[in-house]
Amino acid sequence: MLHVVGKVSEFRERDGKIVEVDGKSIGVFRVDGRFFAIRNYCPHQGAPLCEGHVLAGLRAHDKPASVDESTLYIACPWHGWEYDIRTGQSYFGAGHAPARTYRVHTETGRRPGPYTADSYVVTVEDGDVVVDTSRRADANDREQEGTS
Repeated sequence: MLHVVGKVSEFRERDGKIVEVDGKSIGVFRVDGRFFAIRNYCPHQGAPLCEGHVLAGLRAHDKPASVDESTLYIACPWHGWEYDIRTGQSYFGAGHAPARTYRVHTETGRRPGPYTADSYVVTVEDGDVVVDTSRRADANDREQEGTS
């Protein structure tokens, strides 16, 4: 089902707006002119996820490490679990160091965690930001959405 959640002009860059849709609290975020929606519920322990901070990713394999502005995460306000704002995939939680891991060779980047927050397809139609709660967003949607 499609739901208009506001005008494009109501969303500031890298900022979120929490809306109620179909009885669910959902955070809608504007990132580089694209829109992403993620359920305002941390799968770890039920915290209001979208009240957390939006963070840029790190490129740990760079020397020195650098900030990756193209990848944004939302950090749970209770325990710091980080979720990719585009997909809902968790990458960091309490007791885990956000650094590369070592085996026989070095692995760079983030390793997926055990949780995935619900995320939804968002489109822009005639200046309105529209969230589709009838299906969850996946990687293919993320490549195409938010550009209209």
